[in-house]
Amino acid sequence: QVQLVESGGGLVQPGGSLRLSCAASGSTERIIAMGWYRQAPGKERELVASTTDGGSTYYTTSVKGRFTISRDNAKNTVYLQMNSLKPEDTAVYYCNAVDGTTGVYYWGQGTQVTVSS
Repeated sequence: QVQLVESGGGLVQPGGSLRLSCAASGSTERIIAMGWYRQAPGKERELVASTTDGGSTYYTTSVKGRFTISRDNAKNTVYLQMNSLKPEDTAVYYCNAVDGTTGVYYWGQGTQVTVSS
């Protein structure tokens, strides 16, 4: 089992920045990838960014150049630095971890990000 605890959401004005953190605990040695998803009201959950043990990263097109995902393996923590935020970035952001042994996806509880003036 893996437990994920997120922090760092909040209200920010357009053009502002936020950094989300997600701390993993439990069977962290089995994690092969971590990422961030988001879900806006009335929309499906979408993958925003991810990073693998091998160092590969993925960003959805709408956040490229603005968001940066990083991982501190010593702290079992993944971060999402979000710059130049736009109102359309408003959503609940969920941390995700993939268990390489079972293929199970683990989820955090979600953190609200609201971009508004």
